[in-house]
Order: sequence, then C-alpha cells, then structure tokens
Amino acid sequence: MLSSIRTTAPLLSSTVFLLMGVGLLHTHIALEGRALGFSVAMIGILTSAYYTGFLVGTYTVPRLTHRFGHIRTFAFCTAALAVVVLVQALTSAYGAWLVLRVLQGLLLVGLYAIIESWLNTAAEPGHRSSVFAIYMMLNLGAGAVAQQFLHIRGEGFVLFCVVAILFCVASLPVAVTPQPQPHIDAPPQVQVARMFRRVPTALVSALISGLVLGAFWGLLPLYAAARGLGPAEVGTYMSVAIVGGVVLQLPLGRLSDRIDRRLALAMISAVAALAALTNLILPSASHATAMLLVFAFGGMSFAVYPIAVAHLVDYLRRDELLSGSSTVLLVNGIGSAVGPLLAGALMTLSRPEFLFGWFAVLDGVMAGYALYRFARRKREVTPDDNFLPLVHTTPTALDLHPETPDGRGDPA
Repeated sequence: MLSSIRTTAPLLSSTVFLLMGVGLLHTHIALEGRALGFSVAMIGILTSAYYTGFLVGTYTVPRLTHRFGHIRTFAFCTAALAVVVLVQALTSAYGAWLVLRVLQGLLLVGLYAIIESWLNTAAEPGHRSSVFAIYMMLNLGAGAVAQQFLHIRGEGFVLFCVVAILFCVASLPVAVTPQPQPHIDAPPQVQVARMFRRVPTALVSALISGLVLGAFWGLLPLYAAARGLGPAEVGTYMSVAIVGGVVLQLPLGRLSDRIDRRLALAMISAVAALAALTNLILPSASHATAMLLVFAFGGMSFAVYPIAVAHLVDYLRRDELLSGSSTVLLVNGIGSAVGPLLAGALMTLSRPEFLFGWFAVLDGVMAGYALYRFARRKREVTPDDNFLPLVHTTPTALDLHPETPDGRGDPA
C-alpha cells in the first residue's frame, strides 16, 4: 500500500492543487459576477456553460492526449487554464465570461482524464480501491479547503490570480514525475436507452444529482450572499456543505452496501429534501442552525451520485462497465448543465431562498422514485456489494473501482 501511495503521490499532489483552484473558481465567479451586476439567471447560465464544456471535453480532449502524450497535454491544459482565468479577470463582458467558462470546463475534464488514467496505471492492482478512495476524498477535501481563500482581501482580480497560481502549481508534480505515461482508450459507446432499461434508478439518480449539484456549485454562494454573509462567511458556508460530503459519503455508502441501494437512495434523498425544506421555511435561522442544515444537505447530496454508480455496477458485467459509467456520466452532466439554468431562473423570478425549494422538490422526487422502484422489485444484498466514494469526473475513474461481478437480475 505504501509503495502505491509513493508512486501516485505526484499525481495526487497535482489533484489537490488543481481541485483547490476549481473549488475557489466556482465560488469566486458566482460572487464576482454578482458584484459586476450579473443577474442570478445570468450566473446560472455561466455555470451551465462550464458543464457544457465539461461534456464536450470528455469526448474531445483525449484525442489531444493521444497526439502529444500525457505530460505535454497536462502542461498545455494547465497553462491554458491559467491564461483563461487571467483573461476572465481582465474583462467584465458577460459574453466573454460565457466563452471562457466553456473553455474552463473543456480543459478541466481533460486534466481529470489524464490524472485518472495515470492513477489507474500507477496504482498496484491490489491497492487500486484504496488509491481510488484517497483520490475521491482529496477531490472534495480540496474544494472545502479552497473556500478559505475567500478570506483574502482585495479586488476580484486578486482571487483570480490565486486560482491561476494554483493551476500552475498543479502542473509541477506531473512535469517531474518518473511514472510511465499510460494509454488512453477511445471513449466508450454511450447507451442511454439500453442502460435505462437495465438500471433505471441509476440513471434517474444521476440526472437528479446533476440537477442538484450543478445548481449547488453555481448558485449556493449567491444564496449565502443574499442571507447577508460576506465573502469570507460565504467561503465558510460552502466549506461546511462540502465537508458534509467528505464526512458522510463513506458511512452512507456503507449503509447502501447493507441494504438495497434504492432504499438507501430513498432515505438519503428524503433527508436531503427535509434539510432543504427546513432551509426554505426558516430563511432567518440562526447561524449555527444554517450551518447544521447545509452540512446535512451537502452530506446527503454528495452521496447520491456515487451510490447511483454503485447501483449501476451491481447490474453490469465487467465488459459493460465503461460504457455504463460513460452513460451515467453523460446523464449527470446534462443535469449539471440544465440545473443552474432552471434554478437560476427560479431564483430570479422569485427569491434567492427558492434555491432550496428547487433542491427540496428534486430530492423529494428522487426519494419517491427510488422507493417506487424498491417496492416494485426487491434485490438480494450480497457480500460482493462494495461502495467507494465517487465524484463527477470522467469514466476513467471507474477503472480504479474494484472488480465488478457479472450483471444480475431484472431492471432496477
């Protein structure tokens, strides 16, 4: 295990700096856009543009890696990303921000693909599960820590510079790593209709998770600011929500190993809906209560997508795994792109507090659907069920998942 950690340490170090930059960038763009006079709906569109670039890059950037290799492509993408962020700092034109957000999503998904495929090659087969878990926890942990950079005082340009520095630092460990460069396979085929027939709960869960978390990353900072929180306090608020995901994802995943995953999804979504509804009903709750509620909401929300993927894995053969994970990722990405659009429009037409109304409705629908699927046909829980933490990155991450049993049973 220690040898695997030493081998993958440069890549994991790059992951930390890269995702600190990403986490800070999401929140800062929302707050800076608000300061520039962009409406909530306009900021929602910016978030949708980011996820649109993310989707496009999932299937286009690997070709660049095939042509130039992992190290040069990683260096190119981090340098280009830093330039894009600095250009965004120099302009307040909304149209330019829209284009730059698409480019950020496209470049970042390329970086994720490189890191994940490299981790898959560098980690010893017997320790891939542990490396996978460390990677996913770093993914959320870095995002939580990054919010504390909002305590830095100064003009908006300053935090854009911090983000650019973090992206540049992320390139350094990869540039000097002695690990061999892995091969990236062509993107697997996406089969939405077939996968929906096989595992409908997984696809519906992935879609709703995207609708929720896309709005979470793009619009929750605006909700916090509307509550009267300053930039530093917004950072703390976001950190608490993300820490909820870090702390609760594994226990909730283990729960889904012990009971039917659809029942687990129903319970988790119901608690998330209750937390969101309480936030909506008590917009003037005390600071401690608000933090407790967003911790619970974040903890539940970040657990839905990985449990959906674990549910998918339960029903697919090993040779279907990449196609299935790509399909779920696509559906989740569509939700992530659409969610900020609709939630931003809702907040603009009503009040910022209705963001949690959006969350409550979606989580309520998810709870009801998962419970319906569970009641329709129960599945036997087996010792092979094995949850691992997961976030929305690329299909390559599933290569680090433990061996998958042969698909079994009827549609779930």
